[in-house]
Amino acid sequence: MEILIQNNQDQHPVDAAQFQSQIGQVLEKLEETECELSLLLTDDEEIQSLNKTYRDLDKATDVLSFPQDEDAVNETGDTLLGDVVISVETAARQAEEHHLSFNEELILLAIHGILHLLGYDHERSPQDARIMQDKTQAVFETLFPGRRPSGTSNF
Repeated sequence: MEILIQNNQDQHPVDAAQFQSQIGQVLEKLEETECELSLLLTDDEEIQSLNKTYRDLDKATDVLSFPQDEDAVNETGDTLLGDVVISVETAARQAEEHHLSFNEELILLAIHGILHLLGYDHERSPQDARIMQDKTQAVFETLFPGRRPSGTSNF
């Protein structure tokens, strides 16, 4: 398993080693251990630009996912899952709204993004939304037992 992290923002400190370790635990829980995943931590301005370019939505968002082709592999034969982009700026705001720590919110958003890479989609139907929400919560609780997002969270 290879987890590539690029931090393009400097407004909110992120413990890269801890974040990478926790993402590894997420992938293990999802039984995706022979894979490569790229994560970009950025600010609202950059994620807004990506959202406009790729989704034609001219606004910041919390997380974007860009899956690779199904058969894409790296030089060692690991599956290339794709890229997850997280606005750390939005994550910091939402952490308070969701009654989570900043780190918990980052992991919650990463789980959500990774599930999109794996084919889950909450926008297809209410049933798919529920399946994705349940999966998100199950994975989140393995890292943070007894913790649940609340407040304005729909995860």
